[in-house]
This record gives sequence, structure tokens and C-alpha cells, in this order.
Amino acid sequence: MAKAAECAVALNTYFELLFQENWNELADQCQKICDIEEQADELKREIRLNLPRSLFLPVSRSDLLELVRVQDEIPNRVKDIAGIVLGRKIQIPEPLRASFLEFVGASVNATQKSHSMLEMLDQLIDSGFGTHQIDRIETMIVELGELETASDVKQIEIRSALFELEKDMNPVDVMFLYRVLEWIGDVADHAQTVGNRMLYVIAR
Repeated sequence: MAKAAECAVALNTYFELLFQENWNELADQCQKICDIEEQADELKREIRLNLPRSLFLPVSRSDLLELVRVQDEIPNRVKDIAGIVLGRKIQIPEPLRASFLEFVGASVNATQKSHSMLEMLDQLIDSGFGTHQIDRIETMIVELGELETASDVKQIEIRSALFELEKDMNPVDVMFLYRVLEWIGDVADHAQTVGNRMLYVIAR
């Protein structure tokens, strides 16, 4: 999850470089994102290979593996975003840029909140799944939902603004820009799924 959060955070710099039209540094940042995604994949493989079926765990092995799987969706989607933006040299219209960065930030914040929740897992296990720790996680789940909602609201706002600009844009560019918006929203959605999955694990 730390790698997933690191990958998402890299999107902030990525889009700042895009707005500067600094294509060389943007390509370097895209490669950085790809490298982090590969590191996340390697960690996922290690966990799958090295989590023995006979190991006694306070939660089920299948639940832990599913928790890893949903975390992996975040760097996968971030890599998709970076790749399509660089590959097509997608440009964000000037009137949308401030809101766009806020939208990216909202999705990144949701990922960081999920990371914070996962970091509490050790404390939760040490406490024997104590009520206080579970209450803290449930509170963070609510906060995560609010961050995901903020991402949705910002996405709707940008879509509406983009609709007003479409007539002056290349239709193919518009189509891919809508896809980028959808995928950025996916990052927040996946982060919320991680949180919900963690709650499901501890509730069992």
C-alpha cells in the first residue's frame, strides 16, 4: 500500500509538468511511475508466494490476498493515466487546470488515507482487535468516504466545464480527456475499496 500511495502522489508532479509542457521531464516522471508500479507488482508476487497456507493468522489468508489485490488496482490505474497522457500528449485546457489539480489531489488524498488505515493494522492485531482501534478505523473509513465524494464532486464539476469547451476542441482529444478524468476518479474509488475491504477483514 505504501507503493500504491507513492505511485498516486507522483501524479501531482506529473500533471504540474504537463501544464509546463516539459515533455522530457514528463517522460522521466512517467518512467518513475512505471518503476513504482513494477515494484508494487513485485511485492504482490512476493506476498502471494510467501504467505504459507498453513500459517496461523488472526485473519484469513484469502482475505489478506484480496486486500493486496485491491491495493494493486491503484498503481495499475495510475500507470494507465500516465501512459495515455504522455502517449497522446494530452493537453488540459487552461480554464480547467486549477480544478484539475484539485481533482487529482482529492484522489491522491484518498489513497494516502487508505495507506494510513493499513498502517494501523499492526496496532489492531497487537490490541487483539480492540474496540478503540476498530472505532478509529471506522472513523477513518468515514473520512475516506468523504474524500472519495470530494473527488466525485470535482469530477462532475470538470466534466460540466469541459462540456462547454468541447466545440472548440479536437473530438478525439475530448474523448481521451474524458477517459483520463474517469481513470483519475478510479484512483479514489480503488482507495475507498481498500478501506472497505480492510473493514470487512477486521469485522470477520
